[in-house]
This record gives sequence, structure tokens and C-alpha cells, in this order.
Amino acid sequence: MSDADRTAAVSRETSETTIDVTLAVDGDGDTVVETGIGFFDHMLEAFAKHGLFDLTVQCDGDLHIDDHHTVEDVAIVLGEAFTEALGDKRGIVRYADRKVPLDEAVASVVVDVSGRPFFEFSGDFSQPSVGEFTSVMAEHFAMSLAMNAGLTLHAGVDGDNAHHEVEALFKALARALDDATRVDPRRSDTPSTKGKL
Repeated sequence: MSDADRTAAVSRETSETTIDVTLAVDGDGDTVVETGIGFFDHMLEAFAKHGLFDLTVQCDGDLHIDDHHTVEDVAIVLGEAFTEALGDKRGIVRYADRKVPLDEAVASVVVDVSGRPFFEFSGDFSQPSVGEFTSVMAEHFAMSLAMNAGLTLHAGVDGDNAHHEVEALFKALARALDDATRVDPRRSDTPSTKGKL
């Protein structure tokens, strides 16, 4: 990886899902996403658009069971892609804090691209599902992403409409990750007194 080429391509195959992901951290928000879950595709497209990440996701999952394995495994692979693309994290801002509203709903995300996975979530989703997407899988997506991208991530939602709550969460996560992964032109080293993240 070079500073000018923060990209990754990650594949994963299990008995439950087959997934191919490509990621460019410094992109334009371009996407090609096919998971078999319409609302999840929409959320991944929103994530890429608002984070200015170029993202392709191809997932063939066991949707005849439910959406759990597809959502979880895409988050795992996407987290691994962020880890690969960011390399030694030299020069990144590292920390970010974003709140994003969507009508009555507000989502908040605080992130540290620390290399130390931790996840905390507050709030509840107002309806059990949005289309074929189970609402609580939004929280599980964020957790799985944090665990596999090495993020310390605190997130929460508040609102009355699960569509708005989930969408605000994905957008807040995107904006926070965009902020935290940006290269600070004042910094040439890794942002840690340890010398590595």
C-alpha cells in the first residue's frame, strides 16, 4: 500500500456466504452492490456515497434462512478491506465524531481507528424490519465492521422510524470513517505514542 493507493480487494467463502469486496478509501462514492437484500444494498450505497468510498460488493448468501449471515459476513469482509487498505495507518487523523439526522431520527458515531476492536451501542430500532432487512442487523453490521477493521466504535440511534434510524446510522458511520481515515498533511508518522496502531 502507498499513501496514494489506499485500496483493497478481499474475498471470503463459507458454507453460508460467498463474498467479494473491493474498496478504495479515497474514492468518489461509486458503487456496484449486489447482496440480494434491497434495503441492505441501499444502505451500502449510502455508506459509500457519504463516505466517498468506492465500493463493490458481490454477495451470494443463504437468504432462504434469513438475512443474518449475509449482513454479518459483508461487514466482516468490509472490515478486513479497511484494514488492508489503511495499512500501517501512517498519517491518518484517527479519531472522529459525527451525528447525522434523517427527519425525526438521529444517529451518532464516535470512532477511533485504533487497531483495538471495541463496540458499544445505545438505542433501539422502532420497527423490527425494513423490507427484508432485520433492523437489529444494523447494530450487528456496525459491530462486525468494528471487530474486523480494528475500530473502537461507539454508536447510537434515536427516532420513531426504523428506516430513518438505520439509514442515519449507516450515514453517520460513513462520515465518521471518512473523517478518521483522512490523511492529515501535518502528520508523517502513525498517530500513536506507541509508534504503531
